[in-house]
This record gives sequence, structure tokens and C-alpha cells, in this order.
Amino acid sequence: MEFLGTTQTASYCGPKKSYLFPEPVSTSTTQDSYQSYYLPGYRYLNSWRPSLFYRVSAVPTNSGEQGSMRISAPLRPPTILPSVRSALYARYSPHDWYQANTVQYKGSESCRHWAGRMNADSLRLMQDKNQLTQQTQDSTGRSLGQRLSDIDFWRSELTYELERLLTETRALETAKRRLECAADEAQRPLKVGQRYLILNVLVCLRMDYILIDAQHALERDLSDKNSAHFIDEKCYNLRNTSDSISFYHGVEKIDGTISVPETWAKFSDDNIRHSQNARANSIKLCEETENTLENVSEEMWKQFTDTNLAFTNRIAETADTKNKLQTHLAKTLQEIFQTENTIMLLERAIMAKECPLKVAQTRLEGRTRRPNVELCRDIPQFKLVNEVFTIDDTLQTLKLRLREAHDTLQLLVLNKARLEHDLSVKANSLFIDRKCMDMRKTFPSTPRLVGYT
Repeated sequence: MEFLGTTQTASYCGPKKSYLFPEPVSTSTTQDSYQSYYLPGYRYLNSWRPSLFYRVSAVPTNSGEQGSMRISAPLRPPTILPSVRSALYARYSPHDWYQANTVQYKGSESCRHWAGRMNADSLRLMQDKNQLTQQTQDSTGRSLGQRLSDIDFWRSELTYELERLLTETRALETAKRRLECAADEAQRPLKVGQRYLILNVLVCLRMDYILIDAQHALERDLSDKNSAHFIDEKCYNLRNTSDSISFYHGVEKIDGTISVPETWAKFSDDNIRHSQNARANSIKLCEETENTLENVSEEMWKQFTDTNLAFTNRIAETADTKNKLQTHLAKTLQEIFQTENTIMLLERAIMAKECPLKVAQTRLEGRTRRPNVELCRDIPQFKLVNEVFTIDDTLQTLKLRLREAHDTLQLLVLNKARLEHDLSVKANSLFIDRKCMDMRKTFPSTPRLVGYT
């Protein structure tokens, strides 16, 4: 019962406790005369010694109690010579031999029992773990599939929103170009509404920046979704027989995630909402731009028509005034001619009155040389004095009328100068207005006013 090549005093031959197999229960017979048998490596150091040297005697006591035994001191064995000791005493007794065999059978049965239970438990454990592993792998695969579905959903939403955003961006670019063309067209013929057109161009530029920012956010998110979809699809297609699988020890302890499903979905939802708000503002701005272009076009055409009508009326009024001024100038020239004739006649009349005045005064002076009583205040004297006063009063009246005629002539000449100046101004105004009317014939059409080239 010993291991070959070992001694009974080796340290590993001492008593050890088994955690796999329970300790066999010894009977009362072997408990007194024989140490319990254990598997190799689990027996005591004195298990090889005969039990005869360690048997104790049980002597009944005189106490009268039935069944009670008193353990006395071990008996000293008789003195036996060493040469005959091996012949007189055997190492084991038959009972020990049968008992050891029985213990061996029970230990073998116990080992087989525990081995069977262990094998059954191991098979059940392997089946449970295989089932758990398969369920976990299937659950992970379903989660990856659901994740791929979520990524496909958000990717389709982002793609759809990006396409609509690009369409709206192109519409906004078209509206901006139309505003710029309308501003250019409005700058040449008129400045009506040009301020509103330039203001709308600036608003379109600012909205264009907002749309570009939303477009970049959608493109970045869509690119990340495509990368994540490619990686998750690759992970979803991995199987136990795949060639690209390997061990990555400690990877489950590394948490490099920066979002949870709620924040992940909220991020894409926020990008889509931002794009939708930008598109809504852009659509509103495009509608306002269209209304502005139409209103400006109508206003410009209204102003164009009103201005043309005002020009036509003004040209007609200027031409009529010019004609009236020409009529007045002609009449003034005629009046100047008549006034000059009147002045000439008045001068002649004054000169004609000088001779009669000289005659009357000469007569009066001649009669003053009459002698003595002949200096009579007779009727001729009265007549001559009256004639001199009359002719002198006539001369004064004619000279006064002559001065008035000269003043009137000066006024007529001044009026003639003013009329001629006013006629030149009216002619120049009429020329400018007619030239402006000729220039206004090139006014752009309505499609060009609303930005279509």
C-alpha cells in the first residue's frame, strides 16, 4: 500500500483533508484495532504498524451498571525475541484485510458516485453554459441587428433631410441670384425698391450661412452613421467560424463610449430639427423674397407708369406754356413796336408845339414895346397870354406822356427779356423731358424685374 520511491515519513504522506471526496465512515471494529484506510497520499504515518501493539482491553467494572465498560491501561506485550517476532505476529489480520477491501470498495463506489455526479453536473453545466453563450450571442446579434436597423433609420432620415436641405439651399441660392439680378435691373432704370432688394440679399446671405452650417452637421452625422453601420454590420456578420476573430483580453473593461442610446438618438434628432428649422426659415424667406420681388416689380411698374404719365403731362404742360410764352412774347414785341411809334409821335408833337410857342411868345414880347397908353391889356393880349399858357401846358403834358412812354418801353423790354429767358428754360426742360422719355423706353420687363434672366 506504499508508493514506490517514497518513505512513510514523507511530508506529503501525512493526513490531508479532501474537499472533493468525503471522509469514509469507519466501523466500530476497525476503530479499535485498525486505523482507517485512505486513498494514496491521504493515510496516516502509522497506518503500516500492526494494530496488536495498540489494542486496549475493555474490563467490566463492579459498578453493576449494565453495558458500561472501563478502559484500562494498555497491557504490556510479552517479551519476544527479535528473531521469532516476524514468525509469531502477522502484519494484518484477515479481518483487517476484509475490512480494508470493504473500505476500498466503498471508497471506489464513493469516488465513482462523486465522479458520476461531477460528470453529470459538468455535462449539465456545459449544456447550460453553451445554451447561455448561444443565447447571449443571439441576443447580442439581435441587438446588433436592432442597432443596424436604428442606424439605417437615422441614416435614411439624415439622408432625406440632407437632400431636402440641399434642395432648399439651391432654392435659396436661386432666390439670392434673383434678388441680385433684380437689384441690378432696378439700379439702372429706377431706385424704387432697391433698398428692400439689397436688404433681402443680405438676409439671404445670412440664411445661406445657417443652411451651410446645418448641412455640415448633417453630413458629419451621416458620415459617422455610415462608419458605425459598416462596423456594426461587420460585427453582426461575425460567427464562431469566422477567420477574423481573436482574443482581446481586458477589452470588456475599457469603456470608451461617450453616449447612451437616448443621447445618441437625441443628437441626430437635434441635427434634423435644426435642419428643419433652418429649412422652414429658408422657405419663409424664399416666400418673402418672392413676395418682395412681386411687390417691387408691381411697384416699379406702377411708378414707371405713373412717371411716364407725369412726364407726358409735364411735357404737354411745358409745351403749352412755351406756346403761350411765345404768344406773349410776340404780343410784347408788337406792343414794344407800337410804344416806340408812340414815342416817336410824341417827340414829333413836342417839336411841332415849339414853333407856335415861339410865335406866341415873340408876339407877346413884341407888344411889350408898345408906347405909353398903347400898352393896353386888350383882348389880343389876353389871347396871346392864354395861347402861351395853353401851348406850354400842352408841351408839359406831351413831355410827361413821353416819359411814361419811355418807362413803358423799358418795362416791355424787360418783360421781353424775361419771356425770352423763360422760353429758353422751357425749351431746355422740354428737351430734357423728351430725352428722358426716350430713355425710359428701355425699361426691363416683369420677368427681369423679378430676377429671371
